[in-house]
Amino acid sequence: MTDVTDADFAAQVLGAGLPVLVEFTADWCPPCRQMGPVLKALAAEEGERLKVVQLNVDHNPRTTNAYKVLSMPTFMVFRDGEPVKSMVGARPKRRLLEELSDVL
Repeated sequence: MTDVTDADFAAQVLGAGLPVLVEFTADWCPPCRQMGPVLKALAAEEGERLKVVQLNVDHNPRTTNAYKVLSMPTFMVFRDGEPVKSMVGARPKRRLLEELSDVL
């Protein structure tokens, strides 16, 4: 799982060849920390179909504000440079996979 920043968001996410799941996260957010192992497992299992990255909202306000992210964790799926799905809140891997099925 890769960390992205305001500086490389366009290259890493908007220019990616695969759909990209971005977790907007923060160090102070317990549900975000809970999602760490879930996202690592998801990245390992779905790496051929989905790129999984994290963006720290405190260190990257430009991207956070551009996508109007207010709650952590927020998950956004980008395809061909456009956000196609948004979800808020921690969830188990099975539910996350179900919610991603229409964009994979």
